[in-house]
Amino acid sequence: MNILDRLFRRTASAVRRRPGARFSRNFFDSASTDRLTQSWSTTPVSADEVVRRNYTSLVARSRHEADNNDYAKKFVRLCVQNIVGPKGVLLQAQARDFDGNLDNSANDALEDAWDRWGAAKSCDIGGQLSWRALQSLCITSAARDGEFFIKMVHGPDAGPWGFALQVIDPTRCPVHLDQDHRTGGSFIRQGIEFNMSGRPLAYYFMTTDDGRPDYSVEGKNYRRIPASEIIHGFLPDIVGQKRGLPWMATSLWRLHMLKEFEHAALVNARTAAAKCGFFKHEFETGDTLDENEELYMEAKAGVFQELPAGVSFQEWNPSYPRGEFHSFQKAMLRGAASGMGVAYNNLANDLEGVNYSSIRQGTLDEREHWKWLQEWLIETLHEPVFKAWLPKALLHGVAMENGGTLRPDRLEKYSRVAWQPRRWQWIDPAADIKAAIAAKNNMLSSPSQIIREQGRDPDSVWREIARDICAMEAAGIPKEYIGSAIGLALGAPTQAGAGKTGEPE
Repeated sequence: MNILDRLFRRTASAVRRRPGARFSRNFFDSASTDRLTQSWSTTPVSADEVVRRNYTSLVARSRHEADNNDYAKKFVRLCVQNIVGPKGVLLQAQARDFDGNLDNSANDALEDAWDRWGAAKSCDIGGQLSWRALQSLCITSAARDGEFFIKMVHGPDAGPWGFALQVIDPTRCPVHLDQDHRTGGSFIRQGIEFNMSGRPLAYYFMTTDDGRPDYSVEGKNYRRIPASEIIHGFLPDIVGQKRGLPWMATSLWRLHMLKEFEHAALVNARTAAAKCGFFKHEFETGDTLDENEELYMEAKAGVFQELPAGVSFQEWNPSYPRGEFHSFQKAMLRGAASGMGVAYNNLANDLEGVNYSSIRQGTLDEREHWKWLQEWLIETLHEPVFKAWLPKALLHGVAMENGGTLRPDRLEKYSRVAWQPRRWQWIDPAADIKAAIAAKNNMLSSPSQIIREQGRDPDSVWREIARDICAMEAAGIPKEYIGSAIGLALGAPTQAGAGKTGEPE
């Protein structure tokens, strides 16, 4: 054996003798298990198992906090205000003629019919909720319960348009209802029936009508509703997730503990502020306590309590809460706000110490989150509802201004629509308007885009401006004043101003 063979043999033997613990130094710290991480899960759990284990308790606690916790209630209100807004997501019909131009008469008729269907007596099967209120209720259910269910009802009982919506409580769809090996290869998971490819076939909802159950399990009756009649909206966090979890899921524990912490601090402060003193008999001649009687101290301002015989008072000075209360509360709310996806300043109503740059950055980041949720709501709710409503509306008759009606055979033409969700006012109007004009003049944006960012329909705005101009001309207002009123510069551009960007005066 030569020297190279002996050298390689010695090296291989040394490698085999190395303890495995030495190699573990290259592993991720987050994957190690020691006495500090024993309670940290090391086994991946499927989406079905996560929902099955946590759905009931999370929804119950989320509903409780939304009803009893001010910050949880504020979060739900922020979701409704920023996703739905004061007017809801607006329909903008985009039907075009064969030459590619917008068919304004047809578009106006569609938008008017959609608005009339959105009245409470038409869109809600119970005749109580308007279309805007239904949108708000769906977002409330999604934020609080993690999901929403809407049943699309067709027929003579569905209002004057023959089409209406019914909001269903998510807890009526049993999350523990599972069944395998059904006829045709279908299966039920968490109250939803799927085909072999995982596409929903039907939804099961608990019913109290014992005379008309479609399905019974363990003494509970269920109604089977085809998936084509149900809109199920939720945000999946795991691949294969079939039911939604509350949007406050990661913040619930912190919010609940903070509420109890505030309650204890408030009671402690009230007790400290109300305590006065005690009367003690010098020769033990006062009333005595019965054997099973408990002594209660009454913390009420201006009250001096008499101590029974044999009872002495040991001073107790509850000085909490002190200076750390505010900083601790702020830290807890920051963590909760991060899990909810909202700005801390908005959740806590705390604008102390903020400046323009910080509030602008936080607001813009939060608005991007709201825009993302708005698109999710449009894809999940608005598009399916409009697709189901349009054929019914065309058969019902959509009247135009000229007295005619839209032709039902042109369904594809009238299906072209856009949705305009709510938008927000500029944070610094003067600076933001100047930036928008500069972007337009440098071809980085268009007038239509600027109008849409304000939550308006460009075609509607331009037609409104045209009507204003006609009205001002009919009133005899000089054209130069009309031009000034709509932002046009007076007079011809001078040579000195030829190189300017063309911003309005």
